[in-house]
Amino acid sequence: MMAAVITMTPQQAYELQQKPGSLLIDVRSHMEFLFIGHPVGAVHIPWIDEPEWEINPHFLRDIRQLILGGVSSLDNNDVPIILICRSGKRSLEAGKLLISEGLKQVYNIADGFEGELDEHHHRSTRGGWRFAGLPWEQC
Repeated sequence: MMAAVITMTPQQAYELQQKPGSLLIDVRSHMEFLFIGHPVGAVHIPWIDEPEWEINPHFLRDIRQLILGGVSSLDNNDVPIILICRSGKRSLEAGKLLISEGLKQVYNIADGFEGELDEHHHRSTRGGWRFAGLPWEQC
């Protein structure tokens, strides 16, 4: 049976990020990563990025290079990969690709970095990494 992407809360993801060998990967665009902010310690590998807004054809290669670069001492397919985007949708798509390519521990952060829109069309008021008060930074 093939593994599946596991969705977890931002708090659970933060706890897993603290374990040696885990990788937190922010899959948002360069603009989102730089100007909206990102979790402290996140590696940026966009899933979809400007200017074409197409799926990054090098996404899997970039993930594999990160794993092979010695960041983790675990078996290449057993490295815990934690993915985050704005609201948890793009990271889930990216996670499904990683699972289909043989990675076994792929996690998606529910509500992402900013969460869903509220009744005033604002983010970070209902859920997500920032709403949970977890460490983040911006340029």
